[in-house]
Amino acid sequence: MRSVIVILLGAVSYGVLSTFVKLAYRMGFTPNEVAGSQAAFGLVLLLLLLALIGRKSAVPMFKGVTAKTWVALLPIGISVGATSILYYNSLRYVPASIAIVLLFQFTWMGVLAEAALRRRMPEKEKLIALAFVLAGTVLAGGIAGGTLHQLKPLGVVFGLLSALFYTIFITWSSKAAVQVAPVTRSAINAAISAAVVAVVYPPAFLVNGALADGLWYWGLLLGLFGIVIPQICFAVGTPNTGGGLASILSAAELPVAVMMPALVLQEHVSALQWTGVVVILLGVAMPELMKRRNKVEAHHLGC
Repeated sequence: MRSVIVILLGAVSYGVLSTFVKLAYRMGFTPNEVAGSQAAFGLVLLLLLLALIGRKSAVPMFKGVTAKTWVALLPIGISVGATSILYYNSLRYVPASIAIVLLFQFTWMGVLAEAALRRRMPEKEKLIALAFVLAGTVLAGGIAGGTLHQLKPLGVVFGLLSALFYTIFITWSSKAAVQVAPVTRSAINAAISAAVVAVVYPPAFLVNGALADGLWYWGLLLGLFGIVIPQICFAVGTPNTGGGLASILSAAELPVAVMMPALVLQEHVSALQWTGVVVILLGVAMPELMKRRNKVEAHHLGC
């Protein structure tokens, strides 16, 4: 139960990001500055946390860390950086409530990835879940409500690519370097992610005065909610739950991400879109609900 709670906390933390990013854009900051400051502040916060915990811990925080550890965590760090870059660019072209729905396609992508790794077709309950997710996406994305004019192709492409890299993050987090302390793993992931972002977006914000103009505030918020909290939560929880259940639990970010723009940014979210959110949540919960029903039926038959 503890692992479930921490993953839910990480998912909710991710859910508030799109609203913060939109607010930062309204202040005149660019995707380069927003993504770069998030990566930089997230890394600094994790290093400070690592140093603080290391002083009070009897166990060395870098115990078990080798060159192989860095190689194993490389896909996670790269995927975190790529997800931020692509998702934040998607937010430039589509409303926040739609961008999060595009990102949320990691649910069915995760099912397909699992099927490819296992070399077998997905189970029936997962195929049913996919149908729910795709139907909910049409509703929550406003496609059925006639908002296709808001879905600029470039924004859609960026959003779907962010979902692909997010899928890699969740899938790999449950398997890579699980013997290393969660905070240490998170710091390594953040370092790799910051390097990826710096390559794509050279950190000009460090010298162009953007930090003094208020970027530090958004960098701090985004670093905390987009790097520190979710990285630690997924590092702690996913080795115990596995990638499949982690994907289901990550659904908690969707209602938060749709609700926040409606409350803070005054973006219109129709009843049809709310219906889509509910349908998606039912879809991602479907495999677990059906498994529990099958266990209950098997128990009654056994009696």
